[in-house]
Amino acid sequence: MIQVAIAEDDFRVASIHERFILKIDRFKVVGKTLNAEETLQLLQDEKVDLLLLDIYMQDRLGTDLLHIIRREFPLVDVIMITAATEKELVETSLRYGVIDYIIKPVSLERFTETLENYKKRRELLTDHAEVNQQTIDKIMAISYSKDKMAKSQVMPKGIDPLTLQKVIDLMKTIDNGISAEEMGVKMGASRTTARRYLEYIVSKGDGAANLEYGIVGRPERKYRIL
Repeated sequence: MIQVAIAEDDFRVASIHERFILKIDRFKVVGKTLNAEETLQLLQDEKVDLLLLDIYMQDRLGTDLLHIIRREFPLVDVIMITAATEKELVETSLRYGVIDYIIKPVSLERFTETLENYKKRRELLTDHAEVNQQTIDKIMAISYSKDKMAKSQVMPKGIDPLTLQKVIDLMKTIDNGISAEEMGVKMGASRTTARRYLEYIVSKGDGAANLEYGIVGRPERKYRIL
């Protein structure tokens, strides 16, 4: 299990983050703190792999703890979850090697993606006593996900990111391809809407389409994920 501590001065927000974590396999919350002093004490008392750290706390800024954490608890990874958008605070966080910087309010999707990527990184490092360039490249790709972020930020009209992910997930469960009509039934949408998403996936290079000829009638366009 990956042991997680939550440092958040709003107990309601901390509870939300804890509920998010409960939805993700192999993560366990070992403690929640309301201020910087409690956070350092928790790190002293518990084995913590990952700290979710707010910046605006009652006694000190979360960024003021980073140099202490790096010195006293070098094996603890940190993800900042905060409303702070000041450039200086972001730069300080990055210089101290935070895994990610998430601006509130946090969506479940963004939260889950960050923790799943963190888990993949740990697994890659755990599975290799020594690493080669290919392994390093995989770790770095997981860390930054530049291509994935670009895709999620720029969507053409009529393409919703959540619906797109649903279509992709459905396609991954199908071995022999699926037609727009069949996908429409699974999505609960029209054939035209389903085709729009399927063709978009093909245009991005994440899927392929080919014609299949039945016994009677027109050839049917079948889509599959790559």
